Amino acid sequence: MVDLPAGRLRGADEDGLAVFRAVPYAAPPVGELRWRPARPHPGWTGTRDATADGPSAPQLYREEGDPVLGGHGSPPFDEDCLTLDVWTPAADDARRPVLVWIHGGGFVSGSGSLPGYSGATFARDGDLVFVSINYRIGPLGYLAFEGAAEDGGNPWLTDQLSALHWVRENIALFGGDPDVVTVAGQSGGAVSTAALAGHPQAEGLIKRVILQSPPLGLDFPIPEVYEERVAAYLEAAGVKTAAELRALDWPELIGAGLGLFARTARWGYWPTPFLPVVDGITLERHPARTLTHGAAAGIDVMIGWTREEANFGFALDEEYAAATRERVTDRIAETFGADAAPGVYAAYERARPGARPADVLMDLITDELFRVPCLRLAEARAASGNPVWAYQFDLPTPAHGGRLGAAHCLELPFVFDNFDQWAHAPFLAGLAPAVRDGLAAVMHRAWIAFVRTGDPNHPDLPRWNPYGERTRTTLRFDSVVTALDDLAGASRSLYGEGLPGPATPAARAGRQDP
Repeated sequence: MVDLPAGRLRGADEDGLAVFRAVPYAAPPVGELRWRPARPHPGWTGTRDATADGPSAPQLYREEGDPVLGGHGSPPFDEDCLTLDVWTPAADDARRPVLVWIHGGGFVSGSGSLPGYSGATFARDGDLVFVSINYRIGPLGYLAFEGAAEDGGNPWLTDQLSALHWVRENIALFGGDPDVVTVAGQSGGAVSTAALAGHPQAEGLIKRVILQSPPLGLDFPIPEVYEERVAAYLEAAGVKTAAELRALDWPELIGAGLGLFARTARWGYWPTPFLPVVDGITLERHPARTLTHGAAAGIDVMIGWTREEANFGFALDEEYAAATRERVTDRIAETFGADAAPGVYAAYERARPGARPADVLMDLITDELFRVPCLRLAEARAASGNPVWAYQFDLPTPAHGGRLGAAHCLELPFVFDNFDQWAHAPFLAGLAPAVRDGLAAVMHRAWIAFVRTGDPNHPDLPRWNPYGERTRTTLRFDSVVTALDDLAGASRSLYGEGLPGPATPAARAGRQDP
């Protein structure tokens, strides 16, 4: 039992850990609160059962799963989803470090209660309090239109801020230390983590952050630019006004997202029908810039990417497998310009001997979205004297004939060291158990060390120094773990050493360049 200001909770003993599930951290965003900023939960009377997971945020669902992750969210789904799960060694006054996990999913899928995101291993192995959150995604979280929200858009961000304030106010009752909070996230969740780290309403709430594969190369639009996408969504939903949209049930809203996928997809770009909006109110700047500004500059940072991020979304697609040199060169020209495109293609070919056009394309997308923006953040932090620990996950999976390589999301079960919770995921097939388990133990302990001390080093790890202006030390997680200087130097040189980088299509159109 835990007595919170909102009411009493009954959790469960799960293999020696105290676990509390579906704990509400904000009022249900239903009815008039749909698309509104998160509001405080009114509380409850009596004892609330917290022994079973609640609904996940509404999202598209395929019962047959997918060939990479096997699925990233399962029923039940409901708009009343603003809950979190807590794993703790004991609900006492030990004041343990806290790790808050924000799931990814391309801003359209995922759940904090997925088995793979269980906090049991972190709580048990690291003597930590682990918190995993649900928040609004897809059209309910990322649709920003006039009259949709008070004081700006981005309902997803108001949810996450509310969860952080809940942690600040309540986590000591679960044995946690509200002054030692690390926020970690992967993919879209890593974008959220960066946005929170520099948010005025989160100042003093976060001590450390871990950014796993943040797609910081995405162009996050301002409201005026996003209006075109909102109009396309309204058309896909078959309505003309916000009032008509509010009258739809959530399954209709989620279904209309399929139409937006089709309308916004571009060949050679990662599909992102919904995006965070830099509205100047709820989100003041691109998340890539938050950790180099103000108080956020002093937050401890670990950041990393996988070697072949883009293989996740493109390597198993037959249309991309059949890409020609000419088409890929044209795609490169959209970033580097027509004159430079042939030379850039040749540089990617040299970096990967025997590369097919599809390989060049996937490496380009990996660099644009993930690796190079991560390097720019590390460079900026190094220049300002604020350390950042950088890593690259290199272990390829033999699944699907090796076509996935070290793809996006592959590091997740290694970080959590809970492969039994990922049995449904096809992308782990064929990994040698000894290599798999050995690397997982090393990574998992590095994450625990960072959460506890701000330094990921531990006795089984080669010395991992922060990323410096001269050394650019990056840890390579592979069957053999190695600390290398300037591991991603080829990509860094190709895109330029300074923060501005090449002129992207967004920059040429006059929009904010990440």
